[in-house]
Amino acid sequence: MNKTFTFRPAIAALAAAALLATGCADMSQTNRDTAKGAGIGAGAGAILGGLTGGRSGAGTGAVVGGAVGAIAGNIWSKRMQEKQAAMERVTQGTGIDVARTPNNELKVNIPSDFSFDVGSAAIKPAMRPVLDQFAQGLDPAMRVRVIGHTDSTGSDAVNDPLSRERAYSVMQYLTTRGVQATRISTEGVGSRQPLADNASADGRARNRRVEIFLTDTQS
Repeated sequence: MNKTFTFRPAIAALAAAALLATGCADMSQTNRDTAKGAGIGAGAGAILGGLTGGRSGAGTGAVVGGAVGAIAGNIWSKRMQEKQAAMERVTQGTGIDVARTPNNELKVNIPSDFSFDVGSAAIKPAMRPVLDQFAQGLDPAMRVRVIGHTDSTGSDAVNDPLSRERAYSVMQYLTTRGVQATRISTEGVGSRQPLADNASADGRARNRRVEIFLTDTQS
């Protein structure tokens, strides 16, 4: 006997998905991600279950999908959330940008006002408290990636090694604060990834920067 798929369980699950994805105002980012994943998973699971098993299949699919979705959604760990909050506190009002990337890294973008003078790989004193906070309490499962940048002043023959030296300077400083060198990778991209127009002094200052990425390998 042919089974007819009823949309009622799927519609109910999708309604729950929408509610979970909205979340509460006082939820933490981790909880919101968990709720979103659970809601989306529940809706998808209900539809798949309904297609394969009728009314009861939709209900079972919603439960299973919700559980899987909750795990997938909660990939921004509590310790990453806490590290982001700590970095936002120490950089507040400085122009240093702290953000979560789409692939769930913590990115700290430090412009030239706090990082490097023109043609220099020496860390400015103003950047040290930021790096101190970044290094503090890092779990052994966390990995650091440092990318050095330059403005377009000078040729690639000058800018490429300078950008690598800037990234290496940051790595060296972090190791003095207890981060193992084996957990840090460095890269220099010269002037090839500008954030702003190099035609202005302000634009060149924004491009002369270092970007630090933190990844939690246990997320």
